[in-house]
Amino acid sequence: MSDNKKEKVVLAYSGGLDTTVIIPWLKENFDYEVICVCIDCGQESELDGLEERAKYCGADKLYILDVTDEFCDEYIAPCIQAHAVYENKYLLGTSMARPLIAKKLVEIARKEGAVAICHGATGKGNDQIRFELGIKALAPDLKIIAAWRNEKWTLDSRQSEIEYAAQHGIHLPFSADNSYSRDRNIWHISHEGLELEDPASEPNYEHLLVLSVTPQKAPDEKTYISISFEKGIPVALNGEKMKLSDIIRKLNKLGGENGIGIVDIVENRVVGMKSRGVYETPGGTILYEAHQQLEELILDRETYEEKLDMGRKFASLVYEGKWFSPLREAEQAFVESTQQYVTGEVKLALYKGNIIKAGTTSPYSLYNESIASFTTGDLYDHHDAEGFINLFGLSTKVRAMKHQELAAKNAE
Repeated sequence: MSDNKKEKVVLAYSGGLDTTVIIPWLKENFDYEVICVCIDCGQESELDGLEERAKYCGADKLYILDVTDEFCDEYIAPCIQAHAVYENKYLLGTSMARPLIAKKLVEIARKEGAVAICHGATGKGNDQIRFELGIKALAPDLKIIAAWRNEKWTLDSRQSEIEYAAQHGIHLPFSADNSYSRDRNIWHISHEGLELEDPASEPNYEHLLVLSVTPQKAPDEKTYISISFEKGIPVALNGEKMKLSDIIRKLNKLGGENGIGIVDIVENRVVGMKSRGVYETPGGTILYEAHQQLEELILDRETYEEKLDMGRKFASLVYEGKWFSPLREAEQAFVESTQQYVTGEVKLALYKGNIIKAGTTSPYSLYNESIASFTTGDLYDHHDAEGFINLFGLSTKVRAMKHQELAAKNAE
């Protein structure tokens, strides 16, 4: 029985070595009642044995919250609509999940009457920023304990954490061997560490990949698919209506089998350093490409150009942990207004790491064959271009005339 007079802390618990060791560390150094909260964003087998491990290590209570559909509908969907890509490559798999995790941690902290929230993100990464900005935005009164930045935290390696646990009579199913640092949810899996820490080294894909095969090992024939969108949201796969989470799961399988969505990035973290990682986002890569192909047909030129810029800004906000901000809400409102007519069907062929167009249709398509074709139609007279070019190029011509005039004077 726990002492009800003790103050409570909510621990963001993944079941990994770091957060498992933090349980006895919190009890020893702060004398808190520890409420572990595991947020399931679709990490699947990583949750096996979680409850027994948490209780064994001294947790007073464990919540496991399945938020996969909320993650897909409220966080992933706006990023698809925005075409939010960080530094032209990263589809924000980890970044999108952190604000939702922060939100759920705050909800449980309120329910339990906790005075603090603890996380195991390191002092070098982006996640500490994302968790803490989310908590500050939703519960500015709660204390935040960042174990890796706390003066009472003296553990600096996997081996020291395992030894700390053993000293407290806790024997864990973790080894001290070197392995990749991974983060997984329904949208992606990231890999850092080992040979990836040297940008000169080629990734060991045979050892590394979880969701995918390399393009070389993908089938020698195309896999055809169709994705239907309504107002920028995927609603059906191959003609079958289904919720977004199921579309992502099925596309992860199809994309992974065809070597889609494997990227090797050196990215700029918010804290100022560069880090190298490999991301597998097979389903997400397909959805982003399909959505962009539909927008090509539907959005007018000026809106499309503005939206491309907004997508980049939206991605930076999400990456930096500023989900719960007025600016994110305003940018999302702009994006949603552009998606009113982004409805239609996109057909694609998946082949050895490539996503190939196979035909796109929409009732709102602005593509007009009678205008775009080489034959002259009623809506477009070739002669109209002459006056347009004269006006459009007037400043260019005036500048050239001025330079010509000056050159002639100088030559006299």
